[in-house]
Amino acid sequence: MSQYLLSTFAADGEPPSPPPSQETMQAMMERIVALEADMDAAGTFVFGGHLHGPDAATVVRMRNAELVMTDGPFVESKEHISGFYIINADDLDAALDWAGRVSDCIGRPIEVQPFAATGRVADQFSG
Repeated sequence: MSQYLLSTFAADGEPPSPPPSQETMQAMMERIVALEADMDAAGTFVFGGHLHGPDAATVVRMRNAELVMTDGPFVESKEHISGFYIINADDLDAALDWAGRVSDCIGRPIEVQPFAATGRVADQFSG
């Protein structure tokens, strides 16, 4: 079984749409709750989250042996990750199926990326 990142993006400057009605939001949340229950039952769900916008990010780096922090985002881009799931799936086709279900729930495109490796990075390089 492999792990996949299912991510959705938001674009700054998209024409604003009218806020969804309370009924529309409730229906979407019910679909998401049902989807996540299906993911749990299938052993697929690992972790998921919704992110604040890129203006809430902080970039951390070492420069000349000193910790330097700057306001984010790291990359100036119109698009940014707005939410994600990490899932377990038997193969890419299964991950794509789950991504389609997420996309149907939230009405946005989903990008699917397989993890090159999972677990502690140090363990992947120790011999």
